Amino acid sequence: MGVATSSAENRRACRETHSGACTQDQGAGPHTAVGSMSGQVGDLSPSQERALAQFRENVQDILAVLPSTDDYFLLRWLRARSFDLKKSEDMLRKHVKFRKQQDLDNILAWQPSEVVRLYEASGFCGHDREGSPVWYHIIRGLDLKGLLLSVSKQEMLRFNFWSLELLLRDCEQQSQELGKKVEKISTVFDFEGLSLRHLWKPGVELVQEFFLALEANYPEILKNLIVVKAPKLFPVAFNLIKPYITEETRKKVVILGGNWKQELLKLISPDQLPMEFGGTMTDPDGNPKCLTKINYGGYVPQQYYLRNHVRVQYDHQATVGRGSSLQVDNEILFPGCVLRWQFASDGGDIGFGVFLKTKMGERQRAGEMTEVLASQRYNAHMVLEDGSLSCTEAGVYVLRFDNTYSLIHAKKISYTVEVLLPDKASEEKIQGLEDSRQSPLH
Repeated sequence: MGVATSSAENRRACRETHSGACTQDQGAGPHTAVGSMSGQVGDLSPSQERALAQFRENVQDILAVLPSTDDYFLLRWLRARSFDLKKSEDMLRKHVKFRKQQDLDNILAWQPSEVVRLYEASGFCGHDREGSPVWYHIIRGLDLKGLLLSVSKQEMLRFNFWSLELLLRDCEQQSQELGKKVEKISTVFDFEGLSLRHLWKPGVELVQEFFLALEANYPEILKNLIVVKAPKLFPVAFNLIKPYITEETRKKVVILGGNWKQELLKLISPDQLPMEFGGTMTDPDGNPKCLTKINYGGYVPQQYYLRNHVRVQYDHQATVGRGSSLQVDNEILFPGCVLRWQFASDGGDIGFGVFLKTKMGERQRAGEMTEVLASQRYNAHMVLEDGSLSCTEAGVYVLRFDNTYSLIHAKKISYTVEVLLPDKASEEKIQGLEDSRQSPLH
């Protein structure tokens, strides 16, 4: 019998991460870079004017391969690095390499595979009141596991870069039609239906990688990230993404409450907003969801699968002796956390279940603990297993690998266990919106 514990490590992570603040109930304010000016065209301080001229001179050798050379484009890179000339130049030169690697100059001629076209739950529909295109993301219909079993991670990333380039092309068209510069994108994230399946580790890592690439290669193009119908699990999901976006981007996250349709109409006129989201726009056949513009996704049929698992690296390895079991303790300090695990076995199947200790500081048998996830045998030697659990109460949760039924064979297991913590600020924001909706004064 063995006991592995990560409670001290998790306790430290809980305290550090849960106390992290994130301002989410405000829109994007002006990006003050040097002095009190915003760093936008027409609002530059003398030092910013000089920095822009020097920056243009410093990158003269790569101007010919950039998608634009106007002041608007160059200022995006300067604002992203607070007008630090060296950092801005490094950032832009890395982007030139990225453009070549991804063949961005020709990406609009690329066509994603059928499964991505049918099941990537997003779409561009209409423009906000300032003329910026609006990019919708439908979380309920996002089956990242199905997509990553059907196509490569590189294709999923490329699809999003393709989408961004389409949106930027629309910004150029809008600039010409409206006679004013349009360079930012509005985004609407519909989080209805967010569940534990969306916290699947390889899927989350894909989203993290995308946001890293977005910040590095498309700086200053997001006007806002509007979140509607955020459930109680949203703070955990957001906390997984937060380290991969800049402080400026975090400030652009706006969580709307029960009156989200009225709030969206302040940003988007009714004829540009799908009826599904509170506007009057429909498809030509009257469909309120605007399915010709927004893909609502869904579960990917297994006929598209090219593999039965996504390769992962495990943090721990152990041997569970014959007739024995292994317990992995995880201390949860407060409700709202999520336990996430992945495991594989070698030498045959393995039993697995999750329990909550009833006595602290000592090892308990399975029968003495509260069963949270029923123990059953998994063919983890054939198919990699993964799962997650919302912790509704504090305590020590025990992940128990069970080999007591095997009197002949020991089993080697590889596993990763993580405690996913909620973002404090968004948790408080959602609770505040919920309280105000239930108040008789509202």
